[in-house]
This record gives sequence, structure tokens and C-alpha cells, in this order.
Amino acid sequence: MTSAAYDDSNIFAKILRGEIPSHRIYEDDHTVAFMDVMPQAPGHVLVVPKAPSRNIFDADPTVLAQTIPVVQKIAKAVKEAFDADGVLICQFNEPAAGQSVFHLHFHVIPRHEGVALKPHSGKMEDGGVLAANAEKIKGELGN
Repeated sequence: MTSAAYDDSNIFAKILRGEIPSHRIYEDDHTVAFMDVMPQAPGHVLVVPKAPSRNIFDADPTVLAQTIPVVQKIAKAVKEAFDADGVLICQFNEPAAGQSVFHLHFHVIPRHEGVALKPHSGKMEDGGVLAANAEKIKGELGN
């Protein structure tokens, strides 16, 4: 079974092209990291490769090799910025696994002992909160 083709009208492709605003915390030649607008915890970041792929099944291995070090870098910064006990890294592939945006992406979510994750509800976080959280992470990245 093959997955559907990549659709360049997905929201992350639009964010990458600058058609939709985002609270970016990191960018290099291959990858962008920005705040999730429906965070499951304060400091929830998405790491998105610039190269188009629907998910892990059609991603170029080179793109994965360029993206994972950024995931690690962001995870370290998020852990420090939010004084987290740990960091959850999630990556979903196809609807049955929970994927809802069909552009490869990694969730980086700070975790604190005894604090449950909020549901990915559809309620967007206040832009001021996202901007403040982005600045905390940027401070740890040295941007």
C-alpha cells in the first residue's frame, strides 16, 4: 500500500513559504522550528524539514539526517527553557497513527512529572503567550 502524494497546500508548506505567520524559533538551510499554535504543553515546538514529504514513508533519508540533529538541538533548548523533567518527541505517519498535517514534522514537547498533556483540541493559544514562549527557547538557543 502506498501513501497519498504530497500536497503542497498543507498548512506547514504555507508556513514554510511565509503565507501563514508563525512564531519561528530556529531556521537553517534545511529545517524550520516554530511554536505549535495548539500546544499540548507550554513550549510545544514543531520541527519541520523544508523539503516536501508527506511523512516518514516518502522522506529522503538525507532530509531525515539533516532534521534529527535540529530536533535534538530544539529538545535541549526546550528542556532548559521550561525547566522540564523530560521532553517528548512525537512523529505521526498517516491518519491511523494520528497524523493530521501531511508534511513531515516532529513534535518537541517539554514534560513535567505529574502534569498531563493537554489535548490537541483545535483551540489556538494566545499569540502573546506563543511569542513569549518562543523568546524563552530562543534564549537557550543563543538567537
